[in-house]
Amino acid sequence: MLEDTRIKEAEANVKDYLDSGMLKKTAKPDIIVKNVLIRNSKESLKVAELLFKNDYSDLWTIVCSYYSMYYIANAALYCKGYKVGDRITHKVTADALIVYMRKQLKDFLIDEYEEAKEDALEIAGLKADEIIKSFDYERVKRSRIQYDTGEEAKKSKAETSFKRAKEFVFEMEKLLPKEKRGELL
Repeated sequence: MLEDTRIKEAEANVKDYLDSGMLKKTAKPDIIVKNVLIRNSKESLKVAELLFKNDYSDLWTIVCSYYSMYYIANAALYCKGYKVGDRITHKVTADALIVYMRKQLKDFLIDEYEEAKEDALEIAGLKADEIIKSFDYERVKRSRIQYDTGEEAKKSKAETSFKRAKEFVFEMEKLLPKEKRGELL
C-alpha cells in the first residue's frame, strides 16, 4: 500500500510540476502521440521478454521492463490530459500517476472485482497501490542497476521487473480511452 507520506509528497510535487511547466495540461490529446507511447511500451515489453527468456542480459531486462511501464504510464496520463515535460520525467511520471491515475485505477479494479463485493474496495485499493508502487520500485531499481551496479544484477531481479512490467502495462492499458475515427474518446 502506498504510504500517506508518499501520496502527500506526490500531491505537493505535482502542484510544483504544473507551476514550473514540468507537467502540462493538454487541451486535446493527439492520437498519434498516444499511439507512439503505446507502441513504445509494447516494444519495450517484447524486448524485455526476449532478453529475459534468452538469458541475454538481466540489466537490460530490468531497463526494458521499466520503460514499458514508463511509456504506458505516460500514455494513460496523456489521455487524461497531462503531458510530462523534459526534466526529471521519470519522477514527474511517478508522482502524476499517484495523483491522477490512482483513483481511476482503483475504481476500475473495483468494477472488475464486483463479484467479491465485501472485499472489493480493500483488494482494489491495495492492488491499485501496488501497481502504482511497482512503477516507483522499478524506477529506483532501474536507476540503481543501470548507473550504480556492475554485473551484480541478479536474474531474480530481472524476472521480478519483467513480471511487474507485464502486470502494470496490462492494467494501465485498460484505462486508455478507445479510439473512434482517429480521435480519442
